Amino acid sequence: MYLKKGLWLIGLVLMVAACEQSNPNFQEEAKNPEYFHRSMKQLSDVIVHDIFSPPVASRIYVYPSIAAYEALRNDYPNYQTLAGQLHGLTPTPQPEAGKTYCFPLASLHAFLTVGRTLIFSEDLMKAYEEELYAELEAINMPSDVWERSITYGDAVAQHILDWSAGDMYKQTRTYPKYSISEDPAHWQPTPPDYMDGIEPHWMEIRTMVIDSAQQFTPPPPTAFSTDKNSQFMKETMEVYDALTNDPEEHENRVAIAKFWDCNPYVSHHTGHVMYATKKITPGGHWIGITEIVCQKDKADMMKSVEAYTLTSIALFDAFISCWDEKYRSILIRPETVINRYIDEDWLPTLQTPPFPEYTSGHSVISRAAATALTSIFGDSFQFDDTTEEEYGLPVRSFNSFFDASDEAAVSRLYGGIHYKPAIFNGVAQGEKVGKFVVENVKMNQQLSNK
Repeated sequence: MYLKKGLWLIGLVLMVAACEQSNPNFQEEAKNPEYFHRSMKQLSDVIVHDIFSPPVASRIYVYPSIAAYEALRNDYPNYQTLAGQLHGLTPTPQPEAGKTYCFPLASLHAFLTVGRTLIFSEDLMKAYEEELYAELEAINMPSDVWERSITYGDAVAQHILDWSAGDMYKQTRTYPKYSISEDPAHWQPTPPDYMDGIEPHWMEIRTMVIDSAQQFTPPPPTAFSTDKNSQFMKETMEVYDALTNDPEEHENRVAIAKFWDCNPYVSHHTGHVMYATKKITPGGHWIGITEIVCQKDKADMMKSVEAYTLTSIALFDAFISCWDEKYRSILIRPETVINRYIDEDWLPTLQTPPFPEYTSGHSVISRAAATALTSIFGDSFQFDDTTEEEYGLPVRSFNSFFDASDEAAVSRLYGGIHYKPAIFNGVAQGEKVGKFVVENVKMNQQLSNK
């Protein structure tokens, strides 16, 4: 009898001690959006490290973001699932009724689990994950809540990974490379590395929201011609003359071109020595902008995850739409035309990316991302873009997301890598994709019902 009473008292003491050790505010502390901003930045850093192409990078951003959203929305009744809104996405696992979860922890875990699966340098993500979890453990949430939340994050992550496996990405890894055409109007590999065309089958990847890769097909590019009086050669000369003789304007245009370069792999050749510099992709730049505006807006964790998710969905579909046109028109780059027919010594300000010219990827994806962000933060959101500071480039300021996307688009003319139609028609294409995404993806029911 005394033994039983003693054991009961010991158990009671342990229960009281456990209650004293757990933090009654752990739920609110776990909702700090900086945990998610840091996690997204870590994913961007690994994408840079592993040198993923711009289309592939968009895929690496979108699936972890959706996983994070689906886990976190359980804490916010106004937010609805993306199941049934995105092609092929079935309802995600539901938390067990009557049990306590820390959904911010589940969301971060789902994000990191999916992200780690889609990149090469898993060790870098794992090291970051351990560091982050050590911080979260310091919040002192009950151990059963921690374990339950991690388990739930795993279930959501696996559901999203299973869904991602059906998007044709794996199959397209085995498809043949682009075959170079002898047609003088068609794209040819460009200096200095004459790389193969990147992702010639990206239009076969399953879209998120748009009906198909062909839904927003732009008008065809200007017909190729070497006649100096033709429209095509006039457009080529616009590229050739884009950097004016006015010193101040020349410097400004070069600065714009370099700020929006976003080439994940730029090679440098000096004699027999070759080295490369790595930077964020165009999509990564807009993910960086998303972090900047969320922090300026003081957005909570849910609104931040919503912004990343909607922006990454718009980027993903925009890349598919753009790449569909690139490998349909297969238009030759300005560098090739100018070197062949105008000036064999001319070099563009930026290194020409290894894929066809039309339409401009920056123009398409920037407008789509700007449209997504505008739907959340408004059309007059001013911000200072510090995204490129870590690559040695100064801050640039914008009055709106469309202001930034316009500059991103024209930067391709100043950089010497796109004709004007690719830019203007690319902006129109991206806006159509972005609007379609915004109109067909409903996340915050409270806003949707207004």
